[in-house]
Amino acid sequence: VQLQASGGGLVQAGGSLRLSCAASGGSFTNYVMGWFRQAPGKEREFVAALEWNGGRGVYRDSVKGRFTISRDKAKSTVYLQMTSLKPEDTAVYYCAAAADSYNYNGEGFGSWGQGTLVTVSS
Repeated sequence: VQLQASGGGLVQAGGSLRLSCAASGGSFTNYVMGWFRQAPGKEREFVAALEWNGGRGVYRDSVKGRFTISRDKAKSTVYLQMTSLKPEDTAVYYCAAAADSYNYNGEGFGSWGQGTLVTVSS
């Protein structure tokens, strides 16, 4: 499985961005797709996850109501729509895929994209 993240950039606080993660190299049935982020000097943290087959997204508390994870099966792409961005959302965002059991620390996510930088200015 290969993942290619894109869509990062510089945005002012209160603005929006949509990250994309193009997936290839296999069938993603029963996979869980996730977004993680790592801010400078901080540990990587879970942002959101969604089962490839559908269902409701799962989010960390600090992004609930502002971020939305979705996927387009036809395009084999997972999205993270980010609105009402805050300076504390500044980080490198990574998409990841888990084929089996996983946790929100990232364990079980065997495939990772290269990361895309999101910078939110105040």
